Amino acid sequence: MKKRILITLFLVLSITISYAQYAVDINTIPINTSKSELKWYGENVFYFGGHYGTIQFKKGEFIQANDKITGGTFIIDMNTIINTDGEYMDGLVKHLKNEDFFDVPKYPTSHLVITEVYYHDKTHLEIRADLTIKGITQPIKFQAEVNYELKEMKTKFKIDRTRWGITYNSKLKDNAISDAIGFEVTLRVM
Repeated sequence: MKKRILITLFLVLSITISYAQYAVDINTIPINTSKSELKWYGENVFYFGGHYGTIQFKKGEFIQANDKITGGTFIIDMNTIINTDGEYMDGLVKHLKNEDFFDVPKYPTSHLVITEVYYHDKTHLEIRADLTIKGITQPIKFQAEVNYELKEMKTKFKIDRTRWGITYNSKLKDNAISDAIGFEVTLRVM
């Protein structure tokens, strides 16, 4: 009898421990699109300078499992792209929106989906994601820093625009555009 009670207790404890290993508290945390920022930078190849501006998020959310960020989906409204350096503002924005660059009438949104998150420590992460621009999805990775007190995540990274079919080249050698586009992102949650 004593042996049967011990076996039953062992089985109940084993099932409880097994269930606890798989019980995951999953939440979605929406970003505050009006307080989140997405800045872009484009540079020239043969001299210092270039253009910069912003784009707005249409919506986005982090996926959190057991108090850790494990994923997320973000939609970028390409119609909101603006140039903030002041040079050629209207002409440059029209050019960025046409088929030479982002072809915004055909592709009004871009998407970033976080596929993996590696924690270096509590606040420093390496993120792997799929970035879709102009209907082309390519994997990227970047480092990010989380500030839990401010409820924000920050990152800076560059992409090679040609991987997404953005292949415009200026015919003037001195005005050649770098293939790299830089992004500086601050995501703030509600």
